Amino acid sequence: MATFLRPLSYRYQWLYDGISAVAALAVGGESRFRRLALEGLSITPETRVLDLCCGSGQATQIIAQYSQQVTGLDASRRSLSRARANVPTAEYVEAFAENMPFEDCSFDLVHTSAALHEMAPDQLQQILREVYRVLKPGGIFTLVDFHKPTNPIFWPGVAMFLWLFETETAWELIDTDLKGLLASMGFQVALSSPMADRTAFRLYAGGSLQVIQALKPS
Repeated sequence: MATFLRPLSYRYQWLYDGISAVAALAVGGESRFRRLALEGLSITPETRVLDLCCGSGQATQIIAQYSQQVTGLDASRRSLSRARANVPTAEYVEAFAENMPFEDCSFDLVHTSAALHEMAPDQLQQILREVYRVLKPGGIFTLVDFHKPTNPIFWPGVAMFLWLFETETAWELIDTDLKGLLASMGFQVALSSPMADRTAFRLYAGGSLQVIQALKPS
């Protein structure tokens, strides 16, 4: 699946940014989208944050407004070069998410935005195990990614977007019970977020986007 637009969107930053901006209109715009997974979390200048699969640093830039200890990880050297230019205050590591070069219990918060749908099922499971490993006890894993729409009005737009820009892994993700998968690895996805009085699982844009905030128990 996917079309010629997918490689072009990764090659040309202006095209990627334009696509992201249009897609984010469903939740109120790009800035709002990049903040969805961070809502309700307590992030201080001392909070050690890993922005996983950080890309060009769109979400890293927002996280760095709150924390002075932000690390962005991505496997793409080109993306990291852009991220360093966009957010020079963060640190960056070039590595694969399924084999992170960090010690156990290194971070208070791990964040990822619209990246897990790029992963094959076995790769996704390894990444989640790595996230659990590098989080401190009591730490939070927060994510935003695709979800199977609960409102049928959103299905045509989601299907068109996935067909144009994504691969079969995106379709596999929307059929995956991420909450259940996280729970099977030891995470807690409770009715209320451990860092705020709000739900730890939220749906947006007719159910086509999901936000999960999962706790690594102390």
